[in-house]
Amino acid sequence: MKKNVLVIGAGGVAQVVAHKCAQNNDVFGDIHIASRTAEKCRQIVASVHEKKSLKGPGVIEAHELDAMDVEATKALIQKAGSRIVINVGSPFVNMTVLSACIATGAAYLDTAIHEDPAKVCESAPWYANYEWKRREECAKAGVTAILGAGFDPGVVNAYARLAVDDYFDTVDSIDIIDINAGSHGRYFATNFDPEINFREFTGRVMTWQDREWKINKMFEVRKDWDLPVVGKSPSYLTGHDEIHSLSQHLDVPTIRFWMGFGDHYINVFTVLNSLGLLSEQPVTTAEGLEVVPLKVVKAVLPDPSSLAPGYTGKTCIGDLVKGTKDGKSREVFIYNVADHKEAYEEVGSQGISYTAGVPAVAAAMLIASGEWDAKKMVNVEELPPRPFLDLLGRIGLPTRVKEGESDQPFA
Repeated sequence: MKKNVLVIGAGGVAQVVAHKCAQNNDVFGDIHIASRTAEKCRQIVASVHEKKSLKGPGVIEAHELDAMDVEATKALIQKAGSRIVINVGSPFVNMTVLSACIATGAAYLDTAIHEDPAKVCESAPWYANYEWKRREECAKAGVTAILGAGFDPGVVNAYARLAVDDYFDTVDSIDIIDINAGSHGRYFATNFDPEINFREFTGRVMTWQDREWKINKMFEVRKDWDLPVVGKSPSYLTGHDEIHSLSQHLDVPTIRFWMGFGDHYINVFTVLNSLGLLSEQPVTTAEGLEVVPLKVVKAVLPDPSSLAPGYTGKTCIGDLVKGTKDGKSREVFIYNVADHKEAYEEVGSQGISYTAGVPAVAAAMLIASGEWDAKKMVNVEELPPRPFLDLLGRIGLPTRVKEGESDQPFA
């Protein structure tokens, strides 16, 4: 039986999700896209038709929705007959959308951890502040809720589980490395929502080291990795969602996240942050207007979805895992390489959106098939990784495994 799907959000990731759902509408049936700005949803629907993404005849419709309104979200789920909700809107709406799913029995999945607009970098593990408090509620209702089903978090969680289960007897460390070696040609822009992007980097850097939380400042710890395709790239120790679930679910002493940054990004970020322009706290202007500096910066920066047409280059994201197998030391890099230009040609979005959106659709397909229909709340590493990675390889994000001189497709 087909599972009608509701996509919440209308940014670059939502565009990828809509196209990929359309390409697999024999699984999903009717596709509904909703956000606060209905026109953006209509543009995504038009893009799906323009690129002839629908696999077979079917419905794809746009809707206006304030996803912070639980009753309105419930009503749309029921009206659309949606059995799966893919939430790729702002992380600020996660809990309200989850509430609507629990009330209607629809499966829920997202790609990022919930955030409170008034708070930055809450206590670790982050999932315990909001999502995990509702585990019992999901289980009692028999509702599947898959948290963080993008790439990072998401695919990298599956890589970690795969490594622990299949490649090692003991794992000493997992270093998750995210390098974007692409270029959008703008003076300065972020690859996804600037507000969410900057909030990641203005708080404390929290990583799991020697089985405890270690605190650093952003851009304090640098490491240059030499990775497949993208070559040698500088990266910085960064706090990130997946560390907070992997540290609790896998018996691994050290789990860190590294993100690539160029000097130009760091310089602009530092100036904005030093001037207080990345603050989420409101200020009052001389004219008596109350504004949030971070929202003003967001308003003047390019819309991330506008970067796609001119984006070139590739991304490389993966897990470098170290441990032992059969009494010997072992080091394996499990990763994916995505191409910005290819992503744009296929679905009209850049590679960062592509890597976040395709996994969400793969997870939804596995819910529809029953393989990941957990009937409770889970993080990706709590689910079998092979069906997920196999499916990703078929729909656009193949996995590779590098060990020493060997670099092979995942099998």
